[in-house]
Amino acid sequence: MLSKTLLFGVQNAAFQARRGFGVAVPAMQKVSDPIQQLFLDKVREYKSKSKDGGFVDPTPQSQNELKTELERIAKQYGGGSGVDMTKFPDFKFEDPVLDPINQADEKKK
Repeated sequence: MLSKTLLFGVQNAAFQARRGFGVAVPAMQKVSDPIQQLFLDKVREYKSKSKDGGFVDPTPQSQNELKTELERIAKQYGGGSGVDMTKFPDFKFEDPVLDPINQADEKKK
């Protein structure tokens, strides 16, 4: 029983080592697998087209949809024109006015 557990553990460790070997290849290095290389080439091409972090080859319709959704979300969460939605909100907590508990204080009033 112990030998089966030990053998299974060794086999599992070997499988994990083989499985993780392909992940250790740096992304900037040439890959021997043509499909992985094609994927990396497309990712690099997409990154070079999207310099400012926006859409790649946007249509006017997609830009209008994005603008509409951002305006809707800004209204929904308290934004609007001139409001910086990236700034952390300022919270102001005021102490509530409490009724006195002591009866002697109430008699004075």
